[in-house]
Amino acid sequence: MTTKDLHPLLDPLVDTREVIVVRAGEDDLPLAVWRTAVREARRAYASWSASPGRLAHAAYLAAEDQADAALEGLLLRA
Repeated sequence: MTTKDLHPLLDPLVDTREVIVVRAGEDDLPLAVWRTAVREARRAYASWSASPGRLAHAAYLAAEDQADAALEGLLLRA
């Protein structure tokens, strides 16, 4: 699937800019966002490893990008 194929599928979706964060007693929201993103990236990697394919790889890369962005947020506040 190419970017050209994805645009017609994704364009109608509304981006609410919401993030679901598992806080599990965590008072530090940016840290909780990063931990959640890392957990999701690990799950995506495991899924891709178990069932290799283009979509699984794309999901892993997207999750890893989110974890990287969350880490940047942590580093910027320091």
